[in-house]
Amino acid sequence: MKVAIYGTYEIEKSKLPIEELFGYLINNHFEMVVEQRFLQAINTMTSITNNFKQFNDFEDLNQSFDAMITVGGDGTILKAITFVRHLNIPVLGINTGRLGFLATVQKTEIKQAIDALMHHNYSINERELLKVTTNNADFNVYNFALNEVAINRKDSTSMIVINTYVDDEFLTSYWADGIIVATPTGSTGYSLSCGGPVITPSAKSMVITPIAPHNLNVRPLVIPMESKIKLQMSGRTNQFLLSLDSRIFTVEEHTEIYIQKADFKINMIQLNNQTFLKTLRQKLLWGSDTRN
Repeated sequence: MKVAIYGTYEIEKSKLPIEELFGYLINNHFEMVVEQRFLQAINTMTSITNNFKQFNDFEDLNQSFDAMITVGGDGTILKAITFVRHLNIPVLGINTGRLGFLATVQKTEIKQAIDALMHHNYSINERELLKVTTNNADFNVYNFALNEVAINRKDSTSMIVINTYVDDEFLTSYWADGIIVATPTGSTGYSLSCGGPVITPSAKSMVITPIAPHNLNVRPLVIPMESKIKLQMSGRTNQFLLSLDSRIFTVEEHTEIYIQKADFKINMIQLNNQTFLKTLRQKLLWGSDTRN
């Protein structure tokens, strides 16, 4: 099998799982192509010294890859999809971070996960993305988000106003610290911490969640994934922060931001012993009661 491998560069706490992963892949004759900076980090910090093939850009990958394996947490997967994009390379996340909603393979399950990958004992979980365009800002090729698109205030502690339209119909003006538009995947992240609902990955929906709204009667709103959103910001400063997952841009006042479903999806590998509901119980401790 041919796999791309991507991981975080701070690997002090992940040294042993990384060595186990690479050793098992080598023993099972995987063709491995490793992201350049991650390879430099592991060559410095671990006993791995093989001269692997490298990639450092989206154009270095193609549809000949059977999978991309990420080592880190959910943030690592969010960065990894900038390499995968529309290539349909399925992603398997090994969790060496904390919560791990996307990176569901634990450090103690590496060999079982690779065995499942080799024998195709897994299913593909398609994840929707959002696409962002504006009337005057250029995101180059990175105008997509797997988790969420968020608008936040910049250089001010004052609230901002976000005029929001859904399918060309005016929704409301949010007086808040900002606003989040999240996919089902992102519903368990930033949106959840701001009071948004959990949405199952198969639901064809997205959620608009205000950040610390001044209007107490404003609540998160779930809308169809096919909807098109327009945002217009104003405030005491003329610049605002626009984030697409972990990528942050500065946009000027009066910029119109358009958000809609992206024209490609990300394929997540789900091992046969994993489900979204099981992850909810384990990660969010749903139903857990210290009295029992």
